[in-house]
Amino acid sequence: MLIFLGCYRRRLEERAGTMSAETASGPTEDQVEILEYNFNKVDKHPDSTTLCLIAAEAGPFRGGDPKWFKQRLAKWRRSEGLPSECRSVTD
Repeated sequence: MLIFLGCYRRRLEERAGTMSAETASGPTEDQVEILEYNFNKVDKHPDSTTLCLIAAEAGPFRGGDPKWFKQRLAKWRRSEGLPSECRSVTD
């Protein structure tokens, strides 16, 4: 686990000069690629630790990771013919 955190910390340090530009708008193409990969290959419902690692890899952007994953999950559910949000069985 510490090896991974070291890699992410190094990437954050490399991106330190570009953080202000990235936080001003939505995710960049590189960030979307990282987020999509994690959504499709890793987990559609990431826990807080996984979100932290994804955020360290992708870098900050307006909207943040949890919101992006929630919106992406709703989009995926609609494409699968499911309701965009989970509801109770009686709905």
